[in-house]
Amino acid sequence: MSSDDRKNLDAYLNTLSNEPAPFTHSLYNLAKKSTIYESLPDEFKDLIDTLEPLNIEARYPSHKERLMKSLTKERCLSILENTKRFQSWITEKF
Repeated sequence: MSSDDRKNLDAYLNTLSNEPAPFTHSLYNLAKKSTIYESLPDEFKDLIDTLEPLNIEARYPSHKERLMKSLTKERCLSILENTKRFQSWITEKF
């Protein structure tokens, strides 16, 4: 998961309420809590679904080898490009 994605969702959630965003690394939970999830285009819902397990796998050494095998150059470039579009979309919502 990109920490920038989490930070963008945190910031968006903070603009909606006076409460700080919950401490979580789950983009899905942040998106649902901020109520932005329902308005997300399908491509960004798919991106969240892609990033969520990567975050978990990256945190545990036993999963890192499997994660590294699944991340081809093309897949990484695609995730990066989609993440940039997601960040731009969130930024436009402010």
